[in-house]
Amino acid sequence: MATLVYSMVSSLDGYVEAPDGGIGTGAEDEEVHTFVGDVFRSVGTYLYGRRMYETMVFWETVPQETDVPPHIRQYARDWQAAEKIVYSTTLESVSSAKTRIERTFDPDAVRALKAEAEHDLTVDGPNLAAQAIAAGLVDEYHLLVTTSVVGGGKRFFPDGVRLDLELVEQRTFDSGLIYARYRTC
Repeated sequence: MATLVYSMVSSLDGYVEAPDGGIGTGAEDEEVHTFVGDVFRSVGTYLYGRRMYETMVFWETVPQETDVPPHIRQYARDWQAAEKIVYSTTLESVSSAKTRIERTFDPDAVRALKAEAEHDLTVDGPNLAAQAIAAGLVDEYHLLVTTSVVGGGKRFFPDGVRLDLELVEQRTFDSGLIYARYRTC
């Protein structure tokens, strides 16, 4: 059975989107980006909400010329190789290969997908992740925490959730960003 991972960059106070849009610095650092690419290289399927898909579809068009840094080219190749499922009631079409639209998030369908998958899956975006968390589908949480406190916005974890997690990996970066990987107990 594949692992379902929820991962996002978060402010120090736990927000993945601040009212002003910024959640701090550090994730754009080459060291961090290379690490994230290495961690998620084995992902076979990305589960996206519409807004997160619209952000990530950028990776479909990254040029593979030598003037683009190698870590960016590699991440784009890895993203393009994976399947993408976009959960949206409003999106009319997709602009990336290996991508399909689902109109509703069906926990049983995701359970079946996990059971059949040969490679790990991710759920990306706090709204979609909240549904996967509520259904008990998320196996691991990967937090990339910036050094900024933003005071509000969209939270990494949804309200009303109680989780007991085991810390299985951690790393700090020169940029000040902290990576922490937790597994459900």
